[in-house]
Amino acid sequence: MASSSPGPRYRWAILGMALLAVFGALGLARFSYASILPSMQAALGLSNAQAGSLATADLTGYLLMSVLGGVLAARMGPRRVISAGLLLCTLGLVLTGVSWAYAPALLGRLLAGFGTAMANIPAQAMIGQWFSRRRRGLATGTVGSGASIGLIVAGPLVPWMVASFGDSGWRMSWYVLAAGTFILAVAGFAILRDRPGYTPEGLESTGSHGHLSRRKLYLSGAIWQLGAVYFLFGFAFMIYLTFFTKRLIADIGYTPEAAGTLFMIMGWAGLPAAVLWGWIADKIGRNRAVMAILVLQAVSFALFALWTGTAGLVTSAVLFGLTIWGGPPIVAVMCGDMVGPVAAPAAYGFLTAFHALGQAAGPYVAGRMADAFGSFTSAYLLAAGVAIVGAAGMVLLRAREARPAVAQPG
Repeated sequence: MASSSPGPRYRWAILGMALLAVFGALGLARFSYASILPSMQAALGLSNAQAGSLATADLTGYLLMSVLGGVLAARMGPRRVISAGLLLCTLGLVLTGVSWAYAPALLGRLLAGFGTAMANIPAQAMIGQWFSRRRRGLATGTVGSGASIGLIVAGPLVPWMVASFGDSGWRMSWYVLAAGTFILAVAGFAILRDRPGYTPEGLESTGSHGHLSRRKLYLSGAIWQLGAVYFLFGFAFMIYLTFFTKRLIADIGYTPEAAGTLFMIMGWAGLPAAVLWGWIADKIGRNRAVMAILVLQAVSFALFALWTGTAGLVTSAVLFGLTIWGGPPIVAVMCGDMVGPVAAPAAYGFLTAFHALGQAAGPYVAGRMADAFGSFTSAYLLAAGVAIVGAAGMVLLRAREARPAVAQPG
């Protein structure tokens, strides 16, 4: 077995396994729901509001566990927490697959949400301890791209499973995804390590102050401002993603296969997104990068609402794919900038609670709007407006970018 405190070369194994953990926690356990939703909704006889509330249950679990997951990782080490989270995702996926009615499906999505937070937050936040400050944005962005791989896998896989297994195809899809998540849980426990045996550049001055930062971060004005923007980010983007396939099929008349193809295009567009935005954030600043992401997403949401021709829908999907995974890794890096890499998992977990609350509220509101108005057009226009408000919020935060949000002794 590798040393518990390995050298610099092992950071690439950590990077790869963290990426796969995000792939399992987000790509398989959460974002695949949008692709499975139409056939699952029809089989269980769910309304749009109920379908949205299943996504809300997932995100409620994510919200409840987000702060605790970050704190646990900071205290117990990310290796055990990430592996346990992926196992909990596996249980949630299996329960969703065996569901015969709304209530057990709701419980399955709640458990999956718990596991997603436990795995995703430490996987993204731990990278700051392994890479130098000048490479931290790029490295964290690379980890975030794991979620896009989930869209690439689910886009063609789920329609194929539904076509191959008929009425039980949606159940088989959940079982296959659960098997993949379980394998990643085992691999994560074998490969991940809690800390490096070296000190990357930029970690020296903050590594000893993690406990001080964790006590003060909950009272930081900058943290709360960033949390408000992160809430709006989650509210808007989760509306788009949750009902993406449903809108294409129910509102626009796409076949499941055509919708799956567009879902896959979105995933391919997103594959380099987190890495690209990590690099951009290192060059132009974290705040400006997040502002740009939110503005581009607002354009994507408006196109999906108003331009339903092929060119408009493809442009929307590509724009969304190019931006969806950029925000969370940048926020994770901002946590390291504000409180230091050691306390970053706790700070990122706290901020993720805002993000998860937004994600939980967005699909529920959108589902209710769709039931009331007979389509998802108004919900996507709402998402566009919310994203613009979030971009404006980042302008207010820019003045704090040059100094830490949590003071640390020099």
